[in-house]
Amino acid sequence: MVNAVQFVPDAPRAPQNFSGEGDRARLTGSAIKAVLRLAEAWKTSNAEGAALLGVSPSTWDRMKAGTWEGTLSQDQLTRASALIGLYKGLHLLFANDLADRWPGLENRAPLFGRRSPVDAMIEGGIPRMLETRQYIDALRGGL
Repeated sequence: MVNAVQFVPDAPRAPQNFSGEGDRARLTGSAIKAVLRLAEAWKTSNAEGAALLGVSPSTWDRMKAGTWEGTLSQDQLTRASALIGLYKGLHLLFANDLADRWPGLENRAPLFGRRSPVDAMIEGGIPRMLETRQYIDALRGGL
């Protein structure tokens, strides 16, 4: 007789909310690395990159230099998550060149009001970042 393997599901996990210090400390390094890479791909200025992540320009400079030893806040991790999701969605929707140029291009969609998505997200903060991500997900049929 063959021994049967019994499937035991993992215990349900609470949704990620970035509120726990341990989770934020664990995720900070990866989040910073990803946001720095997408800011470079999108050719944002240092001021734009800092504003998108919700940090000061001097903190942004230390992050770029790899000398910042802090932990991102819940809001900053939410910003990073929205930006990373937007980056991924753009690369699923467009070829690499347009995917990386799109955030800096003037956009006539009502969400952006003839501004670039980067400018709109800086002005509108987290809500506009989430709306921009949802907009791209909807364009690619993800909603």
